[in-house]
Amino acid sequence: MRDYDEVTAFLGEWGPFQRLIFFLLSASIIPNGFNGMSVVFLAGTPEHRCLVPDTVNLSSAWRNHSIPLETKDGRQVPQKCRRYRLAAIANFSALGLEPGLDVDLEQLEQENCLDGWEYDKDVFLATIVTEWDLVCQDDWKGPFTISLFFVGVLMGSFISGQLSDRFGRKNVLFLTMAMQTGFSFLQVFSVNYEMFTVLFILVGMGQISNYVAAFVLGTEILSKSIRIIFATLGVCIFYAFGFMVLPLFAYFIRDWRMLLLALTVPGVLCGALWWFIPESPRWLVSQGRIKEAEVIIRRAAKINGIVAPSTIFDPDELQDLNSKTPQSHHIYDLIRTRNIRILTIMSIILWLTISVGYFGLSLDTPNLHGNIYMNSFLLAAVEVPAYVLAWLLLQHLPRRYSISGALFLGGGVLLFMQLVPSGLFYLSTALVMVGKFGITSAYSMVYVYTAELYPTVVRNMGVGVSSTASRLGSILSPYFVYLGAYDRYLPYILMGSLTILTAILTLFFPESFGVPLPDTIDQMLRIKGIKQWQTQNQTRMLKDGEEGPTVLKSTAL
Repeated sequence: MRDYDEVTAFLGEWGPFQRLIFFLLSASIIPNGFNGMSVVFLAGTPEHRCLVPDTVNLSSAWRNHSIPLETKDGRQVPQKCRRYRLAAIANFSALGLEPGLDVDLEQLEQENCLDGWEYDKDVFLATIVTEWDLVCQDDWKGPFTISLFFVGVLMGSFISGQLSDRFGRKNVLFLTMAMQTGFSFLQVFSVNYEMFTVLFILVGMGQISNYVAAFVLGTEILSKSIRIIFATLGVCIFYAFGFMVLPLFAYFIRDWRMLLLALTVPGVLCGALWWFIPESPRWLVSQGRIKEAEVIIRRAAKINGIVAPSTIFDPDELQDLNSKTPQSHHIYDLIRTRNIRILTIMSIILWLTISVGYFGLSLDTPNLHGNIYMNSFLLAAVEVPAYVLAWLLLQHLPRRYSISGALFLGGGVLLFMQLVPSGLFYLSTALVMVGKFGITSAYSMVYVYTAELYPTVVRNMGVGVSSTASRLGSILSPYFVYLGAYDRYLPYILMGSLTILTAILTLFFPESFGVPLPDTIDQMLRIKGIKQWQTQNQTRMLKDGEEGPTVLKSTAL
């Protein structure tokens, strides 16, 4: 019996139909780059200070000295959350006393920003931070908003695969695309912080579901030789392209509502792809909808200039994709033996750490010196060569050394950041770019590597658990960035240290390069050090058995 790939081999590998599907599905990912990182500009926090109302009668000298100073990065700057008590300095102003001469400012009583804040408008005209005053005692709401977006991503990753299997790849792709675009459009009309945040969770659910549906649809339609390129270069580079275009939109549109409205337009335009992207013939066959699958395959053959066979799917010859009796496996199998249990723990740590580094650096743009729009563009642009490098490394070099080397590069430069003199801003920014390059390369390789390590019977569960750890890392990443408000080097020290430790841990993974995929748990490659431990343990037990009537226990992994 022939399988699906053999039946459709007459279409060729890289004809006009395959190129069209490759490009259109990759293009549908561009809005994901908008929505995933738009919060950098939507929730940007400009320079701010306590508002001193014009109704308070102060001389120009006292108005200029109404905000206490603090030392930050070696220079004196106005405090953001405190001011001198207005009633007191208004009395001093009325008496004609001068600040610093007649009155010692250090002895004055201070108070909170009781009348709100005034915000610098050089970078942002309006953000959700300036509109709802998410600063000072409410500054935790900024990173919390980003975390909730990634909570939506986590929820969407759980349901997207099930929806796609039940209702079809194409239907779920466009439904979740509409969900992402529609709720993003509704965010424009948010009347308060709570409404914006709830809608942002739904946008996150739609974003990941759209990504997964496009990824699955592409891998099922495209041939074997093109799937790896689609998975590593196609969707990833187009996502990076969306990320690169984002700061261009933000540069010309400084108001968050208008920016968000502009970012929904590409999602609306993607709706036109409905008439060009077909349903997955492979999925249709698995559902017994043979005639619909044949119509799509014949249309593809016509586009490629190929004459299709009179009968494409012969029910007596085609291997039913669901004919194999599924084996009973559950989540417990990921920790059942010592070897797979250690592999699962190590994979969770690897995915979580890489995700913290990737999203932490992507969201850290406002803390970098220089133009925020240019820095955002560079952080996105550096992903393109990172994906290309990852693809080349996967083709020619061992997996664990490639990932470990990329992590050492990314973590090493982040730790070096604290040694750079404060005046060398461009060097600091360049190091962040190199760090993002290394971590992004590792991030794109870890998908393939994890799938190769787990056996067929639990591969989906293994990758799913690891992917969940990645979502948890993205939820935590905004708080790493948040620490930069207290010490600008602290996020880099933490992310760099975790990345270096994970790079060392990766060296203990088994190597899967050039090794057949394991089908059962017994066929899994051994974690480095486990085999040696097993041999020493068996030797010790045998020795004990020679000296006395010790009962040998199984040391099977």
